[in-house]
Amino acid sequence: MPTSSSPKDWLPEPTLRRLPWYLAYVAMLRRDGVEYVSSRGIADAIGVDASQIAKDLSHLGVRGKTRIGYEVAELERELRDYLGFDTGHNAVIVGVGSLGGALIQDRGLQRYGLNIVAGIDVNADLVGTRAGGIVITGYESLPRIVSEHDVTVGIVTVPARNAQEVADRLMDAGVRAIWNFTPFRIRVREGVVITNTSIYSHLAVMYNRLDNANR
Repeated sequence: MPTSSSPKDWLPEPTLRRLPWYLAYVAMLRRDGVEYVSSRGIADAIGVDASQIAKDLSHLGVRGKTRIGYEVAELERELRDYLGFDTGHNAVIVGVGSLGGALIQDRGLQRYGLNIVAGIDVNADLVGTRAGGIVITGYESLPRIVSEHDVTVGIVTVPARNAQEVADRLMDAGVRAIWNFTPFRIRVREGVVITNTSIYSHLAVMYNRLDNANR
């Protein structure tokens, strides 16, 4: 197994998206007291080809033992470390409506290294209130919050028409990664990471597949 100081490969996005699936499964095995698991065992549980699993884990320098497989507890630690879930990342949410408010209330995100330290909103009725123990403030507080709390992640849950403006403000304040929940395709500056999680896009795919399956 590699050490936590091992350099991380630049992995293809499909591989990165599969790693949390492996982590979720081996975490369940560890809680159930299982000591070893093979790539075939993981494959049977989550529906990914065993050879693909072995290839994905090899990028991390993780290799199982012949006829025994992977040590579950060690594999869980390596996956969590590689994915950055054990490294705290302070975040601010801009747009504390129904979605933003729900994300603030979801304290489970902390188990994956995301620590939401503040909520920003233009609604005067929300400013000064609390959500999930966090005080909601106005836009004028954004630069100070980013600086004081070493915020690296900005979560955008505003209406689509405001998404780019909000992203620009976050980048001006020094945020280095943006998690975009709007359907608007935000443009970011060089050196800033963007991840899009559009609920509407996923709904469109699901409805399309559902319609085709019923024909």
